[in-house]
Amino acid sequence: MTDLAALSISAIREGLQSGQFSCVEVTKASLDKAEKLKSLNCFIELSGQSALRQAQEIDTLIKAGKQGPLLGVPVGIKDVICTKGVRTTAGSKILHNFIPPYDATVVRKLLTAGTVSIGKLNMDEFAMGSSNENSAYGPVQNPWNPEYVPGGSSGGSAAAVAAGICPITLGTDTGGSIRQPASFCGIVGLKPTYGRVSRYGVIAYASSLDQVGGFAANVRDCALVTQAICGRDPNDATSVDQAVPDFEKSLGLPIKGLRIGIPKEYFVTGLDGDISAALKKAIQVLEHLGAIPVEVSLPHTELAVSVYYILAPAEASSNLARFDGIRYGHRAAGQLDLKTLYAKSRSEGFGKEVQRRILVGSYVLSSGYFDAFYLKAQKVRSLIVQDFQNAFKDHCDLIIAPTTPAAPFKIGEKVSDPLQMYLNDIFTIPVNLAGLPGMSIPCGFTGNGLPIGIQLIGRPWDEETLFRVASAYESETDWHTKKPAMN
Repeated sequence: MTDLAALSISAIREGLQSGQFSCVEVTKASLDKAEKLKSLNCFIELSGQSALRQAQEIDTLIKAGKQGPLLGVPVGIKDVICTKGVRTTAGSKILHNFIPPYDATVVRKLLTAGTVSIGKLNMDEFAMGSSNENSAYGPVQNPWNPEYVPGGSSGGSAAAVAAGICPITLGTDTGGSIRQPASFCGIVGLKPTYGRVSRYGVIAYASSLDQVGGFAANVRDCALVTQAICGRDPNDATSVDQAVPDFEKSLGLPIKGLRIGIPKEYFVTGLDGDISAALKKAIQVLEHLGAIPVEVSLPHTELAVSVYYILAPAEASSNLARFDGIRYGHRAAGQLDLKTLYAKSRSEGFGKEVQRRILVGSYVLSSGYFDAFYLKAQKVRSLIVQDFQNAFKDHCDLIIAPTTPAAPFKIGEKVSDPLQMYLNDIFTIPVNLAGLPGMSIPCGFTGNGLPIGIQLIGRPWDEETLFRVASAYESETDWHTKKPAMN
């Protein structure tokens, strides 16, 4: 019997247009599977009734001759992205009762394209984390092994695709929150160029770093969901009026002659042996297809984590100041004076990791420390941007690197050591600091059967080359066809 929930976008499209099955049947399969795999804790909220209503409307449109690349495709939305009339919590107790009165631009675009939103996906609170253990709604389990984390902060988004609950999901990436969970769950995840996708309706963590992107089980599906959400939005001053190419057309194009940069700073002491071996084999595959590997240098890589954990908390402390228990969200009980109400509401509503980052951010922005920390971090950020500019200008067309320095780890293994958790993003953070597009694609497994991903990093606005190279690699390997044995 065909598992409708696990079909690719093209298979869903063919089945719907031929009348082999209906959108209602596909949607029901996704909802049933989400319920069956409830122990993974992928979803904070399922939208069963509204999803089935959407599906019925789409079936009517299909019978009337309507077509579209995403028509009738189930999608899950990370719970940091606003959805009209559907609770949006950002994985936090402080927003446990918040129901947005509008859709985020990316949600509106997907609904216009005919997708069916089946629910809101679990995440690290306010997108702060690398394991999805910081959620007020409990940790998400990795579908490949429930004892392990799926990565974060978009852990629910990645796990839902890997488990075959829905073919595509949306996540956000501030320092690796799409690419790292994509790697840990053995799927494809893309962080577009900063400004490529609107952030309107996305609950902000660090506004100069946040970007929305898609997850999928294969490169083509990722290209289709990316296509749907890109474009200038007058509601977001940071979105750029840049032409959006047809990403699907870049799939299958030859890569002969492309220069693939290999940053020497990414092959550091401590890089997991399985990951290093998988990356070297991936480079050999690309070389076999005609790509030319060249060594490049990104000398300020080692400073990226330090820079990020000054700038991101600084922006977070400002963005999260609005959650005060007054207008919406959690409000401390009792008759309290204003100062006590603020303090108690925020201390009760925010988790430990969010509180830690707010405190760090407030400190580096405070009088007497601004120049020493925040201003200096901005200057080093400029050097990281220059590293990438120099590499792309003189040496390579794109860069290949590990997505993470280590394999997926067990739930609870690193919660007491924030520094080790932060260092897990050492290869993804520089891409956010430079505003570049980055993609993780599956490239193998560890000795204990957990997925490994490689990261492709492109020039600004050059997602096309990432899709082109990822598609070429995917055509020569079968890692993307491997699925976890779900019990």
